[in-house]
Amino acid sequence: MCSRTEGRLYLANEITSTEGMQQVKAIQVAGSKKSCFRCGNNKEKLFFRSPCSYCNQEECLYCRNCIIMGKMTECQYLYFEPSQPLIAPYQNRCLAWKGQLSPGQQGASDAVLKAVINRESLLLWAVAGSGKTEMMFRGMDEVITNGGRVCVASPRVDVCLELYPRLQEVFPNIELVCLYGDSDDVYGGERFVVATTHQLIRFYQAFDVIFIDEVDAFPYAKDPFLEYAVRKALLDSGCSIFITATPERKWQLECKNGKRNYIKVPARYHRQPLPVPERVWIGDWKRSLEKQKISPIILTWVRAKLDEGCPVLLFFPEIKVMHQVAPILEKLGFGPLLTVHSADSERKEKVQQMRDGTIKLLCTTTILERGVTFTNVQVGVFGSEGRIFTESALVQIAGRAGRKFDFPTGDVKFFHFGVSKSMALAISQIKLMNQLGRRQKLLDE
Repeated sequence: MCSRTEGRLYLANEITSTEGMQQVKAIQVAGSKKSCFRCGNNKEKLFFRSPCSYCNQEECLYCRNCIIMGKMTECQYLYFEPSQPLIAPYQNRCLAWKGQLSPGQQGASDAVLKAVINRESLLLWAVAGSGKTEMMFRGMDEVITNGGRVCVASPRVDVCLELYPRLQEVFPNIELVCLYGDSDDVYGGERFVVATTHQLIRFYQAFDVIFIDEVDAFPYAKDPFLEYAVRKALLDSGCSIFITATPERKWQLECKNGKRNYIKVPARYHRQPLPVPERVWIGDWKRSLEKQKISPIILTWVRAKLDEGCPVLLFFPEIKVMHQVAPILEKLGFGPLLTVHSADSERKEKVQQMRDGTIKLLCTTTILERGVTFTNVQVGVFGSEGRIFTESALVQIAGRAGRKFDFPTGDVKFFHFGVSKSMALAISQIKLMNQLGRRQKLLDE
């Protein structure tokens, strides 16, 4: 049992009292159509019937799609209290950031602030490393100062973990909570929430504005349930700010045709062009691995970068391939190195070791394609023709290099056994952004 908080959905057995709360049917049935209010599931195959301890019926409908959050049956109700603004809003601005925005960032910041004030949804389309978080600060501050609630959501835990301490630093007097699968934090009505998009399934009528960072990332981009969760978590008067460097093609066309409200930032804050990846042919690397060998081209490149004192981030198309390559690299004297992937329980600690400089070589899957920053990192993609390396993934991966003001350039190599369409499109997109940045006089070169 827990005490109730505004903007959360509860089953009756999860709270001490439902008195004064609004209610909605947990599973709605209209003829042959079924719908779960909590997660939005309307697929017949994801509903099931079983004996029920609540209504004592032999066959009571329940939703399997969100059962991990507690079994919810047709006979139950969900209870909630819509979020309310503070009775006495803050007298002064809550934002403590004293940094200076670049011209490109300033234009985007103004657009975000306008969208927040007018409660209009907006796509912030800004290249990787352009300082998208800083562009959101004034919009966030506007909501919080006026007594509203803000959520910064992302499909990726790594992104949430990167954003949380930065937001704590610039909003030092505001209580923040970070919610994800293994988080120790518990939502207690805080007016500023950082969360994975999955966590929003638990909310209803909670937030004035939701900032969705990396909106094109898996699983959000492929999961209609998560889109439903975001819509449900917003107040009726609320709006969403979508943020990404790589919007899906459909969204790009909507922007081009005037059907989507957006602002584009084609250059980084340090006014240097995006590193353009180089395609490097390494032959049949799968056959080489069967012989416990790696192309000398890769070995030479990695060794040269490590000798220069640069950390190296090496991406792989599969966990299996990564675990084949890593021992060979260690045997050849490239250690100490670490491997990391989505199911790695020590992922957070390993990323921090890379940041701290404890290790200089980190082998990874696409889990680190976005949401992480390493100083002066050099980037290689092993087997870049792999299907997992989509256009957006490769653009994001290339965007790990050259992000820092003191190290605005970096080397990006696509090591391949045949150029893929995604590789060609990614390089083309990066070059186009650089051209646009020059045209708008956002680059110094």
